[in-house]
Amino acid sequence: MANNLTYESKKLGVMYFTIAVVLFGAQLVMGLITAIQYIYPSFLFEIFDFSVARMVHINALVVWMLYAMIGSVYYLLPDETGIETVGIKMGKLAFYVLTVAVTVVVLVYIFIQVGSASESTIWLINEGREYIEAPRWADIGIVVVVLTFLWNVFATAIKGERTGIVTVIMADLLALAGLYLAGMFFTDNITVDQYWWWWVIHLWVEATWEVFVAALAAWGLIQIIGARRVVVEMWLWIEVAMLFGSGILGLGHHYFWIGTPEYWWEIGALFSALEPVPLVAMFVHVMYDWGKETGIKKGNGGKAMMTNSPAFAWFVANAFGNFLGAGIWGFFHTLPQVNIYTHGTQFTSAHGHLAFFGAYATILIGMFYMGVQGKNGIKEMKSTFSSKMAIFLTIFGVLGMTISLTVAGYGQVLVERAQMGATWEGYFVSQGFLWYTQSMGWRLAMGIVTFIGFIYLIVDLLSIGKSKIHTR
Repeated sequence: MANNLTYESKKLGVMYFTIAVVLFGAQLVMGLITAIQYIYPSFLFEIFDFSVARMVHINALVVWMLYAMIGSVYYLLPDETGIETVGIKMGKLAFYVLTVAVTVVVLVYIFIQVGSASESTIWLINEGREYIEAPRWADIGIVVVVLTFLWNVFATAIKGERTGIVTVIMADLLALAGLYLAGMFFTDNITVDQYWWWWVIHLWVEATWEVFVAALAAWGLIQIIGARRVVVEMWLWIEVAMLFGSGILGLGHHYFWIGTPEYWWEIGALFSALEPVPLVAMFVHVMYDWGKETGIKKGNGGKAMMTNSPAFAWFVANAFGNFLGAGIWGFFHTLPQVNIYTHGTQFTSAHGHLAFFGAYATILIGMFYMGVQGKNGIKEMKSTFSSKMAIFLTIFGVLGMTISLTVAGYGQVLVERAQMGATWEGYFVSQGFLWYTQSMGWRLAMGIVTFIGFIYLIVDLLSIGKSKIHTR
């Protein structure tokens, strides 16, 4: 691993990481605003409404993760291919184009917010489709940027060495780019429109993104603890087989209640549960090997390899967070016998918070540490008080929000669904249910804890290289 930015590709990766951290902060701020508005609906009423804050919160989440993913590929590509990324100047131009576009879209969201029900609104303000609300001009711009990114990756892999990790990333990026196109057309039939919309949302998250983070985990474990490439790439290919299969079939848990055949109940429930398994298995296998190797080295008076302790801590959090958020919290509310009651309640929000954080945010934060390590030319990075507080408070805060939202969802199921039959009256009564209101208060408190953890993360990332603790 090159422990300094000798490649322009790595410098570009760090640039992507920088914007990703800014957007991560924006996501958390918007999340706090919406959490306050849940408890105090008059907060910023008709100034910055809940629907807009929620929209920016969710879109900032998606965009900062995409920035971090693109940055991660640019960062690791020279290490895997042995050459500078092809078309790096075009890649930098695409970065600036994307950043300007994202800035304009966010400003429009905040200051214009909504428009008339006309074609011009779709093109200039908001497409009105949850999670992918970007106006049509930005949609097209994103496609152009991603195509540039794809060309850079493929041209580099063809010219340089092509490892198993790079090959998986190449295949995954094709799927990632192709699936986005499914959300760029409209149909008059809302069921058909939602069907294709879910292909974008679900298969991004539960197929292509999962494979992507598995590739990052494989690369990171090789760099940080010297994991055997043959082991991580074996599990990576198993991940590809299971996720591209189970991700598509797992999509069936969105088909339960829209008039599709009942066999989707079993298919959707079963395959949704399989998705996190290979990533956890890869991590366990690597840790078993590392533990044996560490024991042998210590027995011979040697020292186990560990080049980046903070990054490794976040990678460990990813293995467990993926299993808990995507696996456990996803599975227990998507079983059709349960989902008929939990669908559309805060159970979904609980799963979403823990799954996005556990499966994606954790490993991308680990990549931030890898990037800063390279930027500052640090050979061996140790944990600091700030790095420990960042991971502890952030994980504690997100778990707290998840549990709070789970309790709120339970209250909704009891009152709104079981007792009052999913009526509008039941919906509003459940919003005033004591368990629900208290849980929303705890969600806000845990959101503040998460934000404090983020502040520690920023302090640590900015101080790396300035403290002897990092490099002792």
